[in-house]
Amino acid sequence: MSATSSLPQPRDAKIISLILRSLNVDDYEPKVVHQLLEFAYRYTSDVFQDALVYSEHAGKSELDIDDIQLAIQGRVNHSFTTPPPKEFLLELADEKNKQPLPLIPEKYGIRLPPERHTLTAINYQILPEVPPKDAQDVEMR
Repeated sequence: MSATSSLPQPRDAKIISLILRSLNVDDYEPKVVHQLLEFAYRYTSDVFQDALVYSEHAGKSELDIDDIQLAIQGRVNHSFTTPPPKEFLLELADEKNKQPLPLIPEKYGIRLPPERHTLTAINYQILPEVPPKDAQDVEMR
């Protein structure tokens, strides 16, 4: 969907749409805005709850900027991780690429496991129906 929508949007949804447009994201599903709004609301409410806990622990009656900064830093350290350095990833790729790929077999097509390991395999046995001995006695009389 285009960033411009004919339906009226709440102010926060318009802000998310403007942020997406500023990042040159012009084509996205409408649910993306809702997901980003939910993330933003959850993140800010969690930060404020953590800040309240820090403020109460410090014996303060009101929140201040230090409590909020401490809560944000705690969330950043707990929730978000930084990707590994590019050099480390290149070393890993070089090490992995040293191993040659397996040879392509002469046969082609989908390789299926043996019949006994598939869900379509027969997993029961049918015993022949043996007439009871009493039935043979009845027929002879």
